[in-house]
Amino acid sequence: MLIESSGILVKPVAHKTRIRVVDLETAGNGPNDVCEIGWQDVVLSHDGGWRVDDERGSLLINPGRPISPETMAIHHILDAEVATAPFWKEIASSVLQPEGGVMALAAHRASFEQRYCTPRFAGGAAWICTWKCALRLWPELPRFSNQMLRYLRMPEGLVHAIGLPAHRAMPDAYVTAHHLRDMLNESTFEQLVKWSSEPGLLPRVPSGPARGKSWDRLDIAALQAFACDRDADVRFSAETELRRRGDADVKVADEAEQGTLL
Repeated sequence: MLIESSGILVKPVAHKTRIRVVDLETAGNGPNDVCEIGWQDVVLSHDGGWRVDDERGSLLINPGRPISPETMAIHHILDAEVATAPFWKEIASSVLQPEGGVMALAAHRASFEQRYCTPRFAGGAAWICTWKCALRLWPELPRFSNQMLRYLRMPEGLVHAIGLPAHRAMPDAYVTAHHLRDMLNESTFEQLVKWSSEPGLLPRVPSGPARGKSWDRLDIAALQAFACDRDADVRFSAETELRRRGDADVKVADEAEQGTLL
């Protein structure tokens, strides 16, 4: 949208006090399978604190194919409900780039949303992953799913009914927004974006004989083995602990990983 100013058409400056939290429901795993998008804005107050705004909503999307029974069993969206809805490419930009723009987009496990909310639709906006940030800010918690964080933390001001049903786009975005608000008030926007750009820093070993142990309880040999794991979050977590110890062998692990990529 262009705004006239002194006879000159100018593009409005991006909204520097709004982050839009989004959540998607899909028909399956294809590249165009979105069947619902929900959003909830988090805004910067005049006092410098972040708050959950009244701006929220959702839209059904026609995925262009039947919804799989597996995903229908999660979100309960029926083919008949989306048959006359707009296609993703017709509606995505209007939600992801609202009038006035956004400071960033956010989602829980944002890599899923980013598969569909590509720069073409999102306008190259920065992303915050509340899952990755929760790992950093609240490592003592036993689990980090959106709904587990909801009940483990019981965020202030979260209206229970608005956050239901779970696994629908707007209620899930609403819940995520409360986590994001608390993260922004506990850390900084820049720090959350940085953490979100890196793999997840897992507080504990996720599987195997050492499952549940914090990384600082593992010996060097175990950490070196995990530093070669196929999972990027596991590799990153093990490498971070090796670097924290200042162990020279971490360089060997880094080089070995690079060798597998070349």
